[in-house]
Amino acid sequence: MAKQIDIGIDKKDRDASAKELSKLLADTYTLYLKTHKFHWNVTGPHFNSLHTMFETQYNELWLAVDEVAERIRILDVYAPGSYAEFGKLTKIKEEAGVPDWKDMVSQPVDGHDIAAATAREVIKVADKVGDEGTADMVTGRLKAHEKTAWMLRSLLK
Repeated sequence: MAKQIDIGIDKKDRDASAKELSKLLADTYTLYLKTHKFHWNVTGPHFNSLHTMFETQYNELWLAVDEVAERIRILDVYAPGSYAEFGKLTKIKEEAGVPDWKDMVSQPVDGHDIAAATAREVIKVADKVGDEGTADMVTGRLKAHEKTAWMLRSLLK
């Protein structure tokens, strides 16, 4: 028989943190997929710099997906992991086409802003239920999303 989790946070509170983390996971995965698509398909005068930048960003997002999903599991909740689940949880819009390079920069700005707002909601819930581990991890994610949005936004000026 498996040992029951006893980390000082009640099940309902762990579930509340995990519910919010699942939204951040969906945002992060959707943003990862969009950024990877833009890396593959970018064209134009800024091809080389954008291609390289998108690669750096999607690699960072890929590692973040795992970190967020593992935090959900640490809370003893199963992490969502399908496009259908993510589609219901994220506010980030998918891109069905291949936009020009400016939209390929602009859309991730919006996505990172959305993910930052989601991270703030996770932190609020985590703080309310005494889940310092989640709040700490998500604070790092919040800062990463804000910084990436700033860097991308700067390209559009």
